[in-house]
Amino acid sequence: MHKVTQGSTLFGMAAEFDSVQDILWAAKEARAAGFTRMDAYTPFPIHGLDDAIGFRDSRVKWIIFFSGLFGGCFGLWLQWWVSTQAYPVNVGGKPFFSWPAFVPVTFECTILLASFGAFFGMLALNGLPKPYHPIFNAKNFELASQNRFFLCIEGDDPKFDVSETRSFLESLEPLTISEVEA
Repeated sequence: MHKVTQGSTLFGMAAEFDSVQDILWAAKEARAAGFTRMDAYTPFPIHGLDDAIGFRDSRVKWIIFFSGLFGGCFGLWLQWWVSTQAYPVNVGGKPFFSWPAFVPVTFECTILLASFGAFFGMLALNGLPKPYHPIFNAKNFELASQNRFFLCIEGDDPKFDVSETRSFLESLEPLTISEVEA
């Protein structure tokens, strides 16, 4: 639930920084101060930033694993069913279920369904497509894709209070601080 300020809902408070070291330090300080609901927006990936803001391991890897496992099992089952049940043809006295011949198709089905799981799992977990996000309302946010770094402490953080969060962010000495309307 977002905190209410002056009759409108507040998504959070964003601070703008101009260097990688500043955003990393700010994220670590915010985490140490007890903030748990925050996100960082940068023009390029920054090593260690995900740990600094406390991101958990992704569930995408499990979606990929189980999608690939299902794909491999389904591909092998389909070949078994076709060669032993639906259309059994004895070719040169070989057994109906000759598993070495089924390895390439099984492998390809594993890769195909794992890649589908990765793509659609990532889309679903990220809530995409999302043409609008409240962070777009932050002052100077268009610079996040060019040369600025933003740390946004979200309004549904248990420790979030408008005045206390603003004073905390001011102690980090950002370029600007803006309240982000929902």
